[in-house]
Amino acid sequence: MNTLVDFLNQALFQVWGNPVSLIEAVGFITGALCVWGVARQAIWNWPVGIANNIAFGFLFISAGLYAETILQAVFAVIAVYGWVAWSSGGRSAGSADAQLPVRRTHPREAWLLVALTAASTVVIALALEHGTDSTVPWPDAFVLAASLAATYGQARKILESWWVWILIDVVSVPLYVSRGLYLTAILYLGFLALCVLGLRNWQRDLSSRAVAPGAEPAEVLR
Repeated sequence: MNTLVDFLNQALFQVWGNPVSLIEAVGFITGALCVWGVARQAIWNWPVGIANNIAFGFLFISAGLYAETILQAVFAVIAVYGWVAWSSGGRSAGSADAQLPVRRTHPREAWLLVALTAASTVVIALALEHGTDSTVPWPDAFVLAASLAATYGQARKILESWWVWILIDVVSVPLYVSRGLYLTAILYLGFLALCVLGLRNWQRDLSSRAVAPGAEPAEVLR
């Protein structure tokens, strides 16, 4: 096992004078490919995404980012579900998803998500602080808790979920830099740009339905 860890952590090249390991390079490549595949609605994005989760799982646990290691496991489970759903439903899965309209967050729903995210952040951070050797328990815990809330929001096509992802990326970039994961930080800058694009696209879709003749008010659509 130590031999495998040493192999994955071997330096391939340097970014700004800091070594980039094999596993970080694999995470960068699979992450970029996965996002590109999602944008093209290509089914192969799911296995590539799982490979990305495994790579980042190794990377984050080596960097002491334990909450984000757990998050990668959660994302991998979701990816398996998505892969099965797309495989069994074919393009009909895309059609079904297209029938789910983009909507705004309901006030009660928004407050509940904020409260759950805040409470989860505190619980996870305290667990990391007292149960592990993590040196960044609070930002690590926030990224885990907020990512789960954002994933729920995207599954429900809630417009504001993009703002949550943007906030997560803003926190993640300096977090990864602080752990010497410079290539991963660059990747998350790319994710940040993608989130801005996604926000604009969903906002455009929401606005177009709001002005369509006979359309229901966008904020009450479920």
